[in-house]
Amino acid sequence: MRKLGEHAVVLGASVAGLLAARAVSEAYQRVTVVERDVLPEVSANRRGVPQGRHAHALQAGGSEVLEELFPGFLSELAASGVPVLRDLSETHFSFGGHLLSQQRHGLAGVVYLSSRAHLEHHLRARVRALPNVEIAQRSEVTGLLSAGGRDRVTGARVLDHSDPGTEQSIEADLVVDATGRGGRMATWLPALGYPPPAEERFAVDIMYVSRRLRLPPGALGPTRMVLIGAVPGRPTTLALIAQEDDWWMLTVAGYGGHHPPAGAQGSLEFAATMAPAHILAAIRDAEPLDDPVTNRFPASLRRGYERMPRFPAGLLAFGDAICSFNPTYGQGMSIAALQAVALRKSLADGAEDLARRFFRAAAKPVDVAWRLSLGGDLALPEVPGHRPPAVRATNAYLDRVLRVAETDSGLTELFLKVLGFLEPPTGLFRPSVVARVLAGGHRGHAAAPHAGQAGSARVPRR
Repeated sequence: MRKLGEHAVVLGASVAGLLAARAVSEAYQRVTVVERDVLPEVSANRRGVPQGRHAHALQAGGSEVLEELFPGFLSELAASGVPVLRDLSETHFSFGGHLLSQQRHGLAGVVYLSSRAHLEHHLRARVRALPNVEIAQRSEVTGLLSAGGRDRVTGARVLDHSDPGTEQSIEADLVVDATGRGGRMATWLPALGYPPPAEERFAVDIMYVSRRLRLPPGALGPTRMVLIGAVPGRPTTLALIAQEDDWWMLTVAGYGGHHPPAGAQGSLEFAATMAPAHILAAIRDAEPLDDPVTNRFPASLRRGYERMPRFPAGLLAFGDAICSFNPTYGQGMSIAALQAVALRKSLADGAEDLARRFFRAAAKPVDVAWRLSLGGDLALPEVPGHRPPAVRATNAYLDRVLRVAETDSGLTELFLKVLGFLEPPTGLFRPSVVARVLAGGHRGHAAAPHAGQAGSARVPRR
C-alpha cells in the first residue's frame, strides 16, 4: 500500500485501537497510539477495560480477520494454551429455549476461547513489533488540532500523566478515535462546526456478574463452552467458557428487573435457575479463583456517522465509538476486526473522501450485528420496544430454525456461522434452508449446506 501521509494518531490501546493501528500502519510513515493506562507487560486485566473481567467471545469471523492482519496469530494463541472449539460435540448451546445439536460435527468456523486480557496481551505484542508503531502510555487526549477553516483535523493535544501538567500538540495527518462509546467526539465535532451524528439507542439495562473458576478435571466431559440464552419469562443468560491456563470464566447476566445478585452465593443461586444439573454440579464443585465482579450496560448505542453530510478530513471514529452492542451477544471485538478490514481497504483507495468511504464500509458489518442483537432483545417480552410485524415474523421463523437445529447439526452450524459473521443472516432465508426448516429438518446427523446453498455467501467486508 502506498503511503498517504507522515503520521497517524490512534486514540486508545484496547482491542479496537490496536486493530486500527494495524490497519493504518500500512498507509502512514509513523503511527502513535495514545493510551491513558499503564499497559501490563503480561496477560492481565487493567483499569481502563473493566469489562475485560467478564466473559468475551471472539467470533469465528473475527478470528479470520486477526489471522489476516497478523499471520500466525491464531497458532500463537493456541500455543499459549487457549482452548480451541472445533466440533459441535464440545458445545452446550441453548438459544431461545432450544438446545442445539451436540452431535459430532466439525465446525468450519473454529473458535478460540481466549480471555479478553490474554487476547489484548498478544495483540499488543504484535502491534509493538510493527516497526513504525509507538504506544504512548499514561497519555490522555484533551482536544483536537484543526486547520484554519476547521474542515480538517491536523492533530491532537495530549496530556502526559507521567509528567503532570505537561501538554503537547501532536501533529498528524489522521486521528482515529478508538476510545469507546464514552469518547468525546460528540463535543469535538460541534467545536469544529459540525453537528454530532444522530444516535440510535436501545435500552436493555443488562447487569452481569463474573468470576474465574477451576473445574474438577473432566467435570463437563468434552464440553468447552456453555451458552444459555434468555427466553420469554426468563430474561437471563449464562456463559461458562474454558480459558487459557486451565481455568473457566463463569458469567451470569439479566435484563432490567432480573439482575443477578453480586455475591458468590447469590450468583450461584442465580445460575441454578438456568443451568442443567450436570453443569450446575460442575460449577458448585469448582474452585473459585477470585471474587465475583459486576458490570452494568444500560443500552446498545449506534452513531450514524455514515449518514452525516459533512465530516472533517483527517478524523475517524472506530470500534465502540461507532456502535456498542448488548455484551451478552459477544459481538464487539469481532465487529472491531471487521471495521479494521474496512479501514484497510478504504486507505488502499487513497485519502480523498476517506471518512465517507470508511464510515459507509464500516456500517455494513455494524448493521448486521445491530439487527442480530436487536432481534434477539425484541424476542423477549420483558424488554420494552416497538416490534414491527417484520421483526415478529423473523423471530417466529428463527424460533423454528432453532427447534429444527436441536437434531440437525448442519443447520446448527449454519446458525453459528451467522452468529460468527461468517455468513450473512440472509443465508438462513434461502429457499433450500426455508424448505428444510418448514419440513422439520432431517433427523440425526445432517449434512451442512454445500456450496451454492446457504453456506456459500460471506458477510461483505467492504
